Amino acid sequence: MIKHGRIIKSISGFYDVIDNESEKLVRTRARGNFRKRGIKPIVGDMVAYDDSGDLGYILELLPRNNSLVRPPIANVDQAIVVTSAVEPKFSSNLLDKILVNIEHNDIEPLIYLTKTDMIDEDAYAKISEQLEGYYEADYVIFDDKDNYNPQQVQRLQEHFADKVTVFTGQSGAGKSTLLNHIDPELAIATAAISQTLNRGKHTTRQVSLFEISGGLVADTPGFSSLELIDIDKDELPTLFPEFVKYSSECQFRGCRHVNEPGCKVKEMVDSGKIMKSRYDNYLYFLNEINSYKKRY
Repeated sequence: MIKHGRIIKSISGFYDVIDNESEKLVRTRARGNFRKRGIKPIVGDMVAYDDSGDLGYILELLPRNNSLVRPPIANVDQAIVVTSAVEPKFSSNLLDKILVNIEHNDIEPLIYLTKTDMIDEDAYAKISEQLEGYYEADYVIFDDKDNYNPQQVQRLQEHFADKVTVFTGQSGAGKSTLLNHIDPELAIATAAISQTLNRGKHTTRQVSLFEISGGLVADTPGFSSLELIDIDKDELPTLFPEFVKYSSECQFRGCRHVNEPGCKVKEMVDSGKIMKSRYDNYLYFLNEINSYKKRY
């Protein structure tokens, strides 16, 4: 009998599938012709499978909404962008680059500020002011001064229901600490992975999905792509939500918000409605994309 489900774990050619209807966990293998056809199932894939024998068989991979390479995972709904106030220092350029990559992959980003307990009130006020522009761009932000207080962690978990969530952020930003506050088992798995990884070697990392608060959470913070090489210069303006909000009022359709007259986005930057640092980072990324084109 053909059933449908989602792969939540992959190990040595076996795939653990959670059934859509019964929520039963079934161990499966992929059909032999998958390899010949260049098809590789990954965690997060929605599949059609047959469980009539001792071992289930994946018959078909259903179309993916998106997929990531690092970690190898499909159909991700949201990414928690863990960004620290200090050590490493808060960087709007790095944050914006991560956000652009997430938007490019059709994943919803949420911003979680860590290490606020390590800075004084003045420094916290300064970062809070910088984050105002992200609120204006309609991002969901977690930036309490007491960064791991139970209420804020609970508020974050309320976003997990019926979604697949991955974590991302600069190394040392506090992803594992946040995971530990959400579910100690998740952080323990992450720490064990970190210890066994051989730095400098291309190590394939198998991902698993854990059920937390009615959703599925990847067991390792690993969305790491920071290159803009897959992003086209025409797509870039669409990856800044606050630009999209005002671009319909630009004089020219397809306005890139650089030198065009009658640009509503630049008008909003001048008025302070769009954060200057976000716009400056946009121009920086545009130059970066243009330099890729010249190089290749």
